[in-house]
Amino acid sequence: MASAKSNGFSDDDMKLARFAKAISHPARIAILKHLASLETCCFTEISNELPLADSTVSQHLTELKKAGLIQGSIELPKVQYCINFDNWKLVRKYFKEFTKMGIVKYENVE
Repeated sequence: MASAKSNGFSDDDMKLARFAKAISHPARIAILKHLASLETCCFTEISNELPLADSTVSQHLTELKKAGLIQGSIELPKVQYCINFDNWKLVRKYFKEFTKMGIVKYENVE
C-alpha cells in the first residue's frame, strides 16, 4: 500500500474508501451498469433508465464524477458520459486486495 498521509491512512485506503462511498447507492450502481453496456451516453438516456427525478440523477452523476468513476465530455448540446476505465481498474484492484484479507484465516472454517 502507499505511504501513510498525515491523517494516518494510506493513499490507497483513502481511494478505496472514496470508491466504496461512490458505489454505495443502488442508483449509482445502476448508472455504472448502464454506462458499462455502452461506449458513451447522454444524461437523458441515463435519466430515462432510473425511476428518479432528473435533479437526483444529476446529483448521483456528480458523486460518481467526483470519485473519478465516470467522466463526461461536452459535445454540444449534450454531455456524453462514460466509465473512467483507468479508475475502474483501480477499483477492481483495491477491492480484490481488500477482499483477500483474512482469507487464509477463514478458508478452513466450516
